[in-house]
Amino acid sequence: KIWQYVAELISKPRRKKVEVNLYKIDKYSKDGDTILVPGKVLSIGNVSKKIKIAALKFSKAAELKLKKAGIEIMSIKELVEKNPKGSNVKIII
Repeated sequence: KIWQYVAELISKPRRKKVEVNLYKIDKYSKDGDTILVPGKVLSIGNVSKKIKIAALKFSKAAELKLKKAGIEIMSIKELVEKNPKGSNVKIII
């Protein structure tokens, strides 16, 4: 069910696409979480927790900040392959 919901979010028109800043991801996550953003991750803010983030796209600045912080980033396709059931995945919109 989770992957159907993500597919619906991704297939929305471009003007309704999800964009999430790093500070929002930090606010709603805990250490060890797997976060899914069905859109683009933007670079405003920082992430201070050890998490994994999967997204449709990452801005270049956000990608640099996340790599410096030692956070694992991946595409949504990679997350589906690693976790086909979608257990313990938080969706941030």
